[in-house]
Amino acid sequence: MTDNPELGTMLPTCGYRTNCHDQGEGDAVILLHGSGAGVSGWANWRGLIPELAKSWRVLAPDLVGFGYTETPDGFTFRFMDSWVDQVFGVMDALGIARAHIVGNSFGGAVALWMAHRQPERSGRLVLMGPGGWPLAVGAELASLWGYKPSPEAMRQAMSVMAYNQGLITDELVEMRYRATLREGAQEAFESVFPPPYQRWLDAQALPIAALQGITNEVLLIHGRDDRVVDPKVSWNLHQHLINSQFHSISRCGHWTMIEHGRRFRQLVENFLEEERAA
Repeated sequence: MTDNPELGTMLPTCGYRTNCHDQGEGDAVILLHGSGAGVSGWANWRGLIPELAKSWRVLAPDLVGFGYTETPDGFTFRFMDSWVDQVFGVMDALGIARAHIVGNSFGGAVALWMAHRQPERSGRLVLMGPGGWPLAVGAELASLWGYKPSPEAMRQAMSVMAYNQGLITDELVEMRYRATLREGAQEAFESVFPPPYQRWLDAQALPIAALQGITNEVLLIHGRDDRVVDPKVSWNLHQHLINSQFHSISRCGHWTMIEHGRRFRQLVENFLEEERAA
């Protein structure tokens, strides 16, 4: 037994084990986290999981290279195949044929690739401050991917994420900093996005023709004041995803689900409930 809330169930996926939280009953909703240092499914979604699990079966895996999922020695990351295969592997391990996907930042790009690869297994998509559109790597993203463990560096990384700097508490900084000190965690993180960084950001973007071929219903949510992923990324995706809607939130950075948690949850629930009501 452990009192570590970040630990869920270890599932066999793609030759390694994926740490995954699994709560609630009903149609499946998979929550995919972003790519910051010290991130995990629980760290990104701890506020949303128990609320959404009242009406849905909620899965929050740690993507390979992050959190408590095993990253085998010498693992080669294949953009974007490694994570697409992993999430479908989570579904296979749990006997889930189809799931809605909620993706934050890098997780949003993974969601798009899942819908492109196996549209019949991907339901509705919620993309929050997503990757997936060509963009130059800015100083903020470069500093996040170039993180080296120290309390000061983690505080700086967290401050870039939020418009409301009051959210950057000592407790949050300490939690995320300690997560990067676990054996092998920093090495795995650095192996995902080694410099030069632009190639990895470019690799997240589907060709325009592929975006236009995605017929899933898509909800794009983006903080107007996001300094990590420019809001124009969501706007441009919105122009090419044929069944999409775009919601911009003012006084909000990259952490919509944290800075405007109630509003974010309501948007997600309403969007997913539309399919049930159809």
